[in-house]
Amino acid sequence: MPYWLTLLLALVPVTPTSSSSTVAGIWTFDEPKGERTAVDRGPDGLDARVGKDITTGVVHEGATVYRFPEIPPNSPPAHPEHLVAVPDTASLDPGEGAYAVTIRFRTESSPSNIVQKGQRASGGGYWKIEQDDGRLRCLFLDATGHGVSAYSTSRIADGAWHTATCARTADTVTLDLDGEREATTPGTTGAIANGWPLTIGGKPECDQVWVGCDYFSGDVDFVRVVTG
Repeated sequence: MPYWLTLLLALVPVTPTSSSSTVAGIWTFDEPKGERTAVDRGPDGLDARVGKDITTGVVHEGATVYRFPEIPPNSPPAHPEHLVAVPDTASLDPGEGAYAVTIRFRTESSPSNIVQKGQRASGGGYWKIEQDDGRLRCLFLDATGHGVSAYSTSRIADGAWHTATCARTADTVTLDLDGEREATTPGTTGAIANGWPLTIGGKPECDQVWVGCDYFSGDVDFVRVVTG
């Protein structure tokens, strides 16, 4: 592994899934103002498209972040430029194995979907980290429609920075928040693989009428995906 990647992994905290974990992608969101490509610092170069409604190059409490504006729930029209979208690739699907997503963010709004790959209409299942009433929910739902969720007890819509890790293993789904285990839910989910992009900031397919977009409002510092 290159030295720069080793250093970056040390700087981006995450709950490891196993000693054989593989980095699928790291988006540090430290691009300058006006940049429309989020560079993947991981080994596969899975760069993301940044919607023009998102402000890049924002500095808050020493971190360079992306800022997502406020959009009222169920208020049409949809805003596809509100999303960061990583094109679909099999390496971002959980498949049948262990999988972990870590995100550092701050918000004062609820509810919203923060990061996901797929949504309820997805063939092949999907996963997401969302928040409702300020509580985080980590969900893995497989191709058969069977899902396992873990919910935080803490509320996070307080404007402070939070780091959350949503992870699936062979028999549990866990949610860590700010370095502490918030929830563990026993349960097994089968294979999850879909043809949808990984999105940060809301749903990719929605109209704000029949399907709410659940747009995130606030700042995101980084997203990291680990498999295995």
